[in-house]
Amino acid sequence: MALTENPAPARSRPFIPLVSMSLMTGVGYALAAPFMSLFLIKEVQAGPVAVGAFLLISALMSMVVSTLIGRLSDRRAIRRTLLVVASLTGAAAWALFAVVRDYWLLLAVAVTLNAVASSQLPQMFAYARQLLERSGSAKAPLAMSGLRMTFSMAWVVGPPLGALLIVGGGFTGLFAASAVVYALAVVVTRVWLPELGPSPAPAPGVERQSGLRREVVLAALAFVLLQCATAVGVAAMPLFVTENLGGTPGDAGLVLGLCAALEIPLMLGFGALALRFNHRVLVLAGGAVALAYYGVMLLTEATWQVMAAQVLHAVVISAVMGVGISYFQDLAPDRPGYASTLYTNTAKTSAMLAGPLLGLAQHLGYRTAYGMGLVMSVLGLALLLAARRRVTPAA
Repeated sequence: MALTENPAPARSRPFIPLVSMSLMTGVGYALAAPFMSLFLIKEVQAGPVAVGAFLLISALMSMVVSTLIGRLSDRRAIRRTLLVVASLTGAAAWALFAVVRDYWLLLAVAVTLNAVASSQLPQMFAYARQLLERSGSAKAPLAMSGLRMTFSMAWVVGPPLGALLIVGGGFTGLFAASAVVYALAVVVTRVWLPELGPSPAPAPGVERQSGLRREVVLAALAFVLLQCATAVGVAAMPLFVTENLGGTPGDAGLVLGLCAALEIPLMLGFGALALRFNHRVLVLAGGAVALAYYGVMLLTEATWQVMAAQVLHAVVISAVMGVGISYFQDLAPDRPGYASTLYTNTAKTSAMLAGPLLGLAQHLGYRTAYGMGLVMSVLGLALLLAARRRVTPAA
């Protein structure tokens, strides 16, 4: 039965398995994705150019396919079905990665099955938003931050567990484990999540929003810059700590782990603040703190100073990436699939841009990575300020 026909049970029960699915989605991906380059080099015997092309083409196709699926999900009431399909294709893709060692076959799997599976995360955010709105809950921002927090927790657990799986069962065991996790997500989605009915028709005289509006474009560009600053800074951190500050790899790991640990309560805290304050204001606050963080990093001379600065960095990540989901969904409230996909695509674009910028920092000195972060944060904050929604007189 459609949720709109029986809304009472939607207030609590479906959201619990949705959180479980968020954790499984994050763990399934975090197990295998960090080791993809190593897999291509060691098992497939691919060269540096081939590895770079594989990762770039895969990311681009994931963005294209997830965008198309996002548009489809807003037009038809099949969001749960799309979640099931994304989980199934993810399970199939990782199962094939466990046994296939041909470069071109693996690339074909990446641009088809893996590309479809990439729509799972934005569709999950869109489903959660729609579910909460249908149930009459006013706590959507807190729920979005909670889901984003579980995904972050998965990345704390996933890579170390993936390394252990490689030691115990090689890449075959690693990818097989990811396939099993995605298969479990299929069961959770199919059994416990209801299909959502069609979105309510807009009120008389109110047109549905369409196209890329000015504030949406500016916000997307701002998030690409802000998240790229974070990606470059995180990637450069182990090298900066060990080569510039004379620290140890253990110090670098402690810095990154400290930031990740601080993110978890802060994301929930910003989710609670988002119930009372405008989402755009909170994101702007996160961008402002980013200026302070990168300014401090440019002046650090000791590892303990970098550790202290991670409080600021955790605030930036929690405000921009945690509240950012709700911010984008507010920009296109009638199209949660489109908005959520746009948000996740900004993160993918940032990750692609971070690689070349890290290579540039390697030539100029790793401290310059934080100078780049400062410049990108200034530009991102300026774009966010320019992205104020234009209010038109009511008819």
